[in-house]
Amino acid sequence: MDSERLIEGVWERDATTWTGRDEAQWLGWLDEPLHIAEQLSDIRRFAESLHDEVDHVVLCGMGGSSLAPEVLRRTFGVDWFHVLDTTHPKAIRALEAELDLERTLFVSSSKSGSTLETRSHTDYFWEKTGKRGDRFCAVTDPGSQLEHLARERGFRAVFSGEPSIGGRYSALSPFGIVPAVLMGVDAGKLLERAQEMREACRSGDGNPGYELGRQFGEGWRDFRDKICIADTPGGFGLWAEQLIAESTGKHGKGLVPAPGESPEGADRQAADPDLPDLYALGAEFFRWEFAIAVAGAYLEINPFDQPDVQAAKDKTNEVLATGQEPELEPQGSIDELLAQAQPNDYFCIQAFVEPGPAAEEKLNRVIAGVRSRSDLVVTHGYGPRYMHSTGQLHKGGPNTGLFLQVVDDQGDELPIPGKPFGFRRLIRAQAAGDLETLKERGRRVARVRLEDL
Repeated sequence: MDSERLIEGVWERDATTWTGRDEAQWLGWLDEPLHIAEQLSDIRRFAESLHDEVDHVVLCGMGGSSLAPEVLRRTFGVDWFHVLDTTHPKAIRALEAELDLERTLFVSSSKSGSTLETRSHTDYFWEKTGKRGDRFCAVTDPGSQLEHLARERGFRAVFSGEPSIGGRYSALSPFGIVPAVLMGVDAGKLLERAQEMREACRSGDGNPGYELGRQFGEGWRDFRDKICIADTPGGFGLWAEQLIAESTGKHGKGLVPAPGESPEGADRQAADPDLPDLYALGAEFFRWEFAIAVAGAYLEINPFDQPDVQAAKDKTNEVLATGQEPELEPQGSIDELLAQAQPNDYFCIQAFVEPGPAAEEKLNRVIAGVRSRSDLVVTHGYGPRYMHSTGQLHKGGPNTGLFLQVVDDQGDELPIPGKPFGFRRLIRAQAAGDLETLKERGRRVARVRLEDL
């Protein structure tokens, strides 16, 4: 592909760079490092107003609203900042037990403002705090349901997102920068690095974003579609896998992000985040965003839509509408799943379990076992978080995944205020709905219990 023409097409917001549909409406991320810098003083004043009142911050968000903050939290080692992106009752109870609710700020973060998990978390802690608006703030797009709710309940602040930026491209928007400031990160320095990378990605020669995107695209054309993202202390791959999977996994095509996997293999290519210091994260967010926009041109898809994400959400709602708690009985086995493996496949673990060291230990044993018995790339994610991240690839990408759903004992029900179901029934419905959606797409699936691993 002609590099100058492609780079020019991105910056000129020319939709024909991709499919000629609505791509031009989703390129606000190109300028956001400049725009958000203008809002920094207001965000900082808000953070400073909390100093004597708040000991913990809990961000309630999913996907694009939670993954950049989680990588920032890990990178800068902020242990009093918590990201809540699970509906597992045991995990929610465990987090609540850590908190002094009188001295905790809850950040409700959702672009659409209607994300079921985020609204459920918000309503739960709204009741638990005694309906204290001064202990909540919201990050959401203008005019959303969440904005209206925040105004109605008297939230301490509402920060508006940019509607022309999709969730997975929002790391350098209020969805990433508000949490960064609340963590005590020097967001100005983070954005300076992003702005430097933005300028570097305008050039025709030595353009870092273009070169990475070209590598991904040409690798895909050579059937090396597994992107093996090198491990980093802050878990950069956790954010990058949503960007890659949700942007490219559609119409039977897609790049398969595989954080931590070896790049040695005929269907793999290496991807090394360039993070010589903590604040280089700002530059890498932009470089990878630009790269995936470029890769989308190689795949001849719209990298800014997500046509298959809604299917699992609709199926979850269907299960919830029955009023019954779904059964999550084992189906098949790891052995039976591996017996169906074909060249170029990958193995994906979808864990609807309580996140934590005990689960990680068992899942890591499964990962090591699959690696030892096959030459497959292995990916894994916690449900329902992955449904807002890699779920688009699983359902809309190439039919090369072997999907192992893992479930555990969710414990007692935990009611959600205003809902006819609680978190236990919700996560069970999400697991049941996602597996059923994969089956409807002709995917190869199995379900096992965590305690049986």
